[in-house]
Amino acid sequence: MLEAVLIDLDNTMVLFDETGFYLRYMERVVPYFEDIVPAEQFRDRLLRGIRGLLRNNGRINNQGYFLDQFCDGCESLRQDVWARFLRFYQTEYDQIPVAVKKPDGLEALLDQLSAWGLRVVVATNPLFPEIAQHVRMSWVGLEPQRFCLLTHLENMSYVKPRPEYYQQICDIIGVSPQTCLMVGNDAVNDMVAGTVGLKTFLTTEADLIDYGAITKGRNIRPGQSYPADFSGPLSDVAKVVSGYF
Repeated sequence: MLEAVLIDLDNTMVLFDETGFYLRYMERVVPYFEDIVPAEQFRDRLLRGIRGLLRNNGRINNQGYFLDQFCDGCESLRQDVWARFLRFYQTEYDQIPVAVKKPDGLEALLDQLSAWGLRVVVATNPLFPEIAQHVRMSWVGLEPQRFCLLTHLENMSYVKPRPEYYQQICDIIGVSPQTCLMVGNDAVNDMVAGTVGLKTFLTTEADLIDYGAITKGRNIRPGQSYPADFSGPLSDVAKVVSGYF
């Protein structure tokens, strides 16, 4: 029995050069904070905040944990920092140049999953606020209301590749992991879902796009990847799911 399908966003439903976009993002976001956080300090604090999320044990949500790490030693800036991040994502984030491609069959797949009555989750790594995730979805015309859950910094207490991230999603939507399928392009961050009982589908479209040496091999980390139950282009997910009906 299958009740829900979890689908990653970056380079699963939205194909783009993540590393290139990150570099352009840093060019925009650093100056946005320079009057309160020096550029070299901002980079260090941002990376410390994002990487530190891997240590969040679920006691507080990712937003609170990120701010604890970012604002360590300058707690007086906490409120201003968060408000400024939100303004940046509301006004500047969608101005960052990005070239994206929609995987073949994306709309048809989502329509079919809905027709089958399945819950569909955007299971994107919750490193950024909800507004930023909405922008990324808009790149391929995806509307948040189409999904029963979108994971983001404010509503999750774990990040990928913590197995607890997937358990938390199942708890939120009220299903057992054994009744879910996780679909994504990352053999570590996405396929780790199998360790808590979800079936897994590793997509292949991102592997066919060559963004150059800077991103080559980003998704396969020797010795750390997890086996997938299924693999192929995103459009093949419908074939796998149909086997459950």
